[in-house]
Formats: sequence, structure tokens, C-alpha cells
Amino acid sequence: MTKDLIIESAKNLKKALPLMMNYSVPTTPSNYALWYHYVAENNTELKESMDKLLSSCEICSPIQAESLYREHVLPLAERETWELRNSIDKIMLQLDKSIIDTHTDTNQFQQSFEKTFANISKVEEEGWTVEEVVGLLKSLEKDAKMMRNATSFFGNSLALAKGEIDSLKAQLEESRNAAMYDSLTGLLNRHAFDTELSAYLKADTKGLCLILCDIDHFKSFNDTWGHLLGDQVLKAVGRKINENMRDGKTGYRFGGEEFVMLLPKTNIRIARQFAETTRKQFEKLSLKDKRTGQLINNITASFGVVEIQPNETITELIARADEYMYKAKQLGRNRVLPI
Repeated sequence: MTKDLIIESAKNLKKALPLMMNYSVPTTPSNYALWYHYVAENNTELKESMDKLLSSCEICSPIQAESLYREHVLPLAERETWELRNSIDKIMLQLDKSIIDTHTDTNQFQQSFEKTFANISKVEEEGWTVEEVVGLLKSLEKDAKMMRNATSFFGNSLALAKGEIDSLKAQLEESRNAAMYDSLTGLLNRHAFDTELSAYLKADTKGLCLILCDIDHFKSFNDTWGHLLGDQVLKAVGRKINENMRDGKTGYRFGGEEFVMLLPKTNIRIARQFAETTRKQFEKLSLKDKRTGQLINNITASFGVVEIQPNETITELIARADEYMYKAKQLGRNRVLPI
């Protein structure tokens, strides 16, 4: 059984590593786990998702790899959450034991002190000898030292627990900052977009298009209907974008009411058609204000579409898309540029 497993693992290793090198995938533990399961062909959903990605893109970018890893390789329960909970449980168990031990020691010391103080009152009454008094003082000194050691140990336990908790808080904050998804819309966030686009540019891919869109008159939604309905508009737009993200396309919340889509292996003509289809889908969105029951069905957006140029930087690419989007606003909004 073990020998068969070793042979199978070696076979998958020989398959996975050349593929990872071919698609410029860093050999991190999570990436290797992803590609190992892919070549093993024991996860049908992973294989289908990976096959679609590889047929649509020239690279397997870090964000796409991380998404596939989280979706298909990690267990359903978030691993980081499970590890965090385990760490907190261990800290609480250690503290609980320290508290119980200290409480037990305190009771014993109290009993010992009470006995010693009772004997002190007898010193004069019973006329204890010097040796007996010295023995009593030594007993009192011993109890005091043990009490000091116990309280010192408990204090150290508290300090250690505080340090571990502070470390966990820092890890949680770092994890939150590095999270890939926008909590409101469910789309990938700006951090994920920057990482993804950087990977595409480093790989010098051809035919990468970027679509930047901004919801028209979004401020009026907040001013007229309130921020809760404004959030509902963002969610509806994000959901519609996410529904269209197939064949290697990825959508992101760029910031505020701006969204961006990356389309690999695409030319400007096809990307513009895709943007036009998305624009028409936004027009059909309809929301209901729960307070008044009134329907909100005038959701539109302006789009700027660009195709990556040789040696173009991230800043230059986004600036060109932003310029087209701004012109679309000037020309009356709810349109795609260039025509």
C-alpha cells in the first residue's frame, strides 16, 4: 500500500512540476498541492475548472491559483479560521489550568498561614523555646516563597497569553488586509487586481484587455434613497459582473462604484462587445426600496475598454481605460468607448 502510494506520488510529481514550470507557477506548497491534485485527476471539478483556465489564459496567475486552491483543495471550513480557533482554544486551556492551579495553591497557602498564625499566638501563652519559634518562622518563610512562586508563575502565564493573543490579532489583521475578496460585492478586490495584472504584465501576455466601468450618478442613489440602497446597487452590479466571469475572465471591485474586468486572450473588438453586453445587462437591473416599495430601475454605467500595448505599465493601462470612461461620462453616460 505504502509502496503504491510512493509510486503514485512520484508519477504525479513528474507530471505536475513540468506543467508548473510551463505556466510560470511558483513552487509554493499551496501551488504544488493544487497542481498535484490536478494531474492526479481525482477531483473532477478541479480538473474542469483548471482545464477551462488553461485553455483561456497563457498563465495561471497567483490569484487564480489561490482561488482554485481555496475552492477545490482546502476543506470547506476555512483552514486559517480553524487554525486560529485551535490557537485560541489552546491559550484558554492553558489559562484555565493556570487559574485552577493558582486557586488550589492559594487555598493550601491560606490553610497553612492560618495554622502558622494560630501557632504565633501560642508562642507567648505556651512559652515556646527559641528553636520552636525559629522553626515557626522558617515554616512561614517557606509558605511565603511558595506563594510568591505560584503568583509569579500565574503572572508569567498571563503575560505569555497576552503576547500570543496580540500575535493572533496581528495575524488576523494581516489576513484581513490580504484577503482577495470584496466583502460587499463578493468580487475580487483591488489587492487581487493589482496582483493579477502584475502577473499578466510580467508574463508579457498578448491580447489582454481591460474594461473599467463606473456606475452613473451613483451619488444620487445614496442621496435620494440612502446608503443601504446604494450598497444594494453595488451588490447587484457586482453579482451581474460575477455571472459573466467565465473562460478566464475576472472581475474586481476597483474602488467605490468603480469596477474592472480583465479579459485574457481577447482583442479590443471582442472586449468592447463584451462591455456592451454587460452595459445592457445593467440597464435591466431592478431593485426595490424596502422602505417605500418603489422600484429602482435606472441603473447604468459608463465603460472604458483598452487592450494592453507593448511595454505598457499598470498605471498607463489603467489611465487609458480611465480616459475612455471619463469621455463616456462627458458624452452622456451609459455608453462604451471607444466605439
